[in-house]
Amino acid sequence: MRFLSRRLVMPNDLNYANSLFGGRALEWIDEEAAIYAICQLETNCLVTKHIGAISFESAAMQGDVVEFGLETKKVGNTSITITCLVRNKITKKTICLADDIVFVKVDPQSRKPVPHGKTLEQLVKQTEVEFNKLKV
Repeated sequence: MRFLSRRLVMPNDLNYANSLFGGRALEWIDEEAAIYAICQLETNCLVTKHIGAISFESAAMQGDVVEFGLETKKVGNTSITITCLVRNKITKKTICLADDIVFVKVDPQSRKPVPHGKTLEQLVKQTEVEFNKLKV
């Protein structure tokens, strides 16, 4: 799993108990996973189809830096399934795990599912090439 993005927990992200509001965490997860899927499939004509099990493990407090680990779990004909782990950047303690986040490529006009033309093997190779470029 690669940790690709970070956010700072701000006062407007907090719930009544002064910790990160679960709804805000889910909003961030959907956005981060969508960006990841868009980059993987090289299209922004995607919709969130499903978010499976979500497990909150620990609290994030104001001022904490949280990071998002994303990984492709499965690739279908029109879909991509992603796992997202949210953790505290400093302590590495898991805040939340969202599993089975499914995005589907759709036709921009009809909004019907269309094939994206990618395989899991292609995406693994593509990701390795991109990360190797970053190391230089």
